[in-house]
Amino acid sequence: MTHVREGDLLWEPPPAAAAGSNMRRYMAWLERTRGVHCADYQALWEWSVGDVGRFWDSIREYYDVRLVRPATRPLGAAGMPGADWFPGAELNFAEHALRHAAASRPAILFRSERDRLVEIGWHDLVRDVAAVAAGLRARGVRAGDRVAAYLPNIPEAVVAFLACAAIGAVWSSCSPDFGVPSVLDRMRQISPRVLIAADGYQYAGKRLDRRAAVAELLAGLPSVEHAFLVPYLDRSGAATVAGAAPWAELCVPGEPLAFTAVPFDHPLWIVYSSGTTGLPKPIVHGHGGILLEHLKTAGLHFDLGPGDRFFWFTTTGWMMWNFLLAGLLVGGTILLYDGSPVWPEPNMLWQFAAETGMTFFGTGAAYLTACMKAGLRPAASHDLARLRGVGSTGSPLPPEGFQWVYDEVARDTWLVSFSGGTDLCTGFVGGCPLLPVRAGEIQCRCLGADVQAFDPQGRPLVDAVGELVITQPMPSMPIGFWGDADGRRYRESYFTTYPGVWRHGDWMKLTPAGGVVIYGRSDSTINRMGVRMGTAEIYRAVEAVPEVVDSLVVDLEGQGGASWMSLFVVLAADASLDEPLVARIKAGIRTACSPRHVPDEVVAVKAVPRTLSGKKLEVPVKKILLGAVPAEVASPDALANPAALAAFEAHHERLRAAGVIAG
Repeated sequence: MTHVREGDLLWEPPPAAAAGSNMRRYMAWLERTRGVHCADYQALWEWSVGDVGRFWDSIREYYDVRLVRPATRPLGAAGMPGADWFPGAELNFAEHALRHAAASRPAILFRSERDRLVEIGWHDLVRDVAAVAAGLRARGVRAGDRVAAYLPNIPEAVVAFLACAAIGAVWSSCSPDFGVPSVLDRMRQISPRVLIAADGYQYAGKRLDRRAAVAELLAGLPSVEHAFLVPYLDRSGAATVAGAAPWAELCVPGEPLAFTAVPFDHPLWIVYSSGTTGLPKPIVHGHGGILLEHLKTAGLHFDLGPGDRFFWFTTTGWMMWNFLLAGLLVGGTILLYDGSPVWPEPNMLWQFAAETGMTFFGTGAAYLTACMKAGLRPAASHDLARLRGVGSTGSPLPPEGFQWVYDEVARDTWLVSFSGGTDLCTGFVGGCPLLPVRAGEIQCRCLGADVQAFDPQGRPLVDAVGELVITQPMPSMPIGFWGDADGRRYRESYFTTYPGVWRHGDWMKLTPAGGVVIYGRSDSTINRMGVRMGTAEIYRAVEAVPEVVDSLVVDLEGQGGASWMSLFVVLAADASLDEPLVARIKAGIRTACSPRHVPDEVVAVKAVPRTLSGKKLEVPVKKILLGAVPAEVASPDALANPAALAAFEAHHERLRAAGVIAG
């Protein structure tokens, strides 16, 4: 693979594609109808954050958002927290997601490890949503009631969510790979009236019966009045759980679909922080705010429209599942895949892309990096002629990952690196079809997102690493946390460091050209002798070594306050951590990062602990190495591989015995 450095130019949009993009059409419409002339994207972004009320009202009008009751103005109170968007307006998210019902193209394409490709048309989707909405209404479910789901990434999950949204009920989902304690930690906070669960699922060829887990959930959620079991593992419907009716009983066929108009900030869904420490935060988003944000991001920043087939590899427990539904808002086809991305073969998702005529392939950065490490060449093995975009999120994609996409997926594709969070259920830095792609850089700050890099005194930085903050309100910012009546927990989570400014908790650099580089979580930054560096930079250097599959770095305060930096590496099957390999790893860090960030030790482990959404557990591991009990700093049910923590607990004992840390 060609050697690449951060900032190297990899792609420029073809002039015809840029001219025909949704972003360019929006700019022309804005000048024609609002008298706002923007010569380029930077000027458009500056206008969007300089007059946020007018900007978001333009998105409402451009995408024909239907307000059953009009707003008195786009933005009432403008401070953070507490911005009041479109006061007085009423609408319904599901009405907009389903307004393409007359289209002849599919609404959903679904594939799993056991199921061949299934196509669901728009008419059929509307019919199924109407049936479930009627079933919920028949059981007394009303606007504001919570509906909990324990479902894989299957069409029934999309149908059930849209039915809830149609009647104003509040959706909240967990993937069935979540353990029961983890689900209860989330769902007990919101007291759901209804539980919809699957009997099980299949992953990597293994059938996983979850009926016992569903029974435990019912026992642990006394607020649930009605429960329904989706026959997914056993399609015959023979599998049962005491207290749960068959999914078919929830569906009332033949009923017309009616939408309940709700206030702009009426709760749409509740999503959760990772919950690695303490109870997960139950984050509430509103109908109107999510609708505007997802229309803007999917339509303008991903350039999606009715002809697109939009995919993101996700589960129902990650906010990217919620974001995937934005494909419906712009009239596209959404693609669902349930199962392992590498079973029965490593190229499984690329095969899915070819099979479906996928136009936009979204995944986590970790997956693209794994494909690169495995030597996959998707373009050589599959027909990806329709693929025009690749999306990456979840963690920073290193420059080598950018290069791999252009070398092995498609030379003429558009790589959209996308970063944001569950907190806003979107990315606030991402793609623009008018801008070039540079290695290791996110193309731009998104419209309406006044993202800045702040120094500790709250001063904006350019071409230097600082705290990622948002200085203007966005409509998809949380309404609040469920149960946080006085808003204290919400304010403490985002607004204490810089009063009135959202601090997200990431390190970022804004380049002079307007690009963005994300360096990982700011609370896990490595500060060695006054030189601060994001962990993503260190991982890039370490994982450039061919024998290293994965890594995790932690800087500890040892005896007497001295710094002790531990680097943990997962090695390829045929590699061993001998002295020459350690020397090459350290040399790579010294050259690519700084001599001060060369680790004091390099330790081989079998796995790096990660959350269910793929994030490395840097802070919890640091606490374990300093002596914390693993169960107190990282809920096992919130982790993809909880057994991985044992190695770090054992290493704490070695550090203590060696006198590195206090006993």
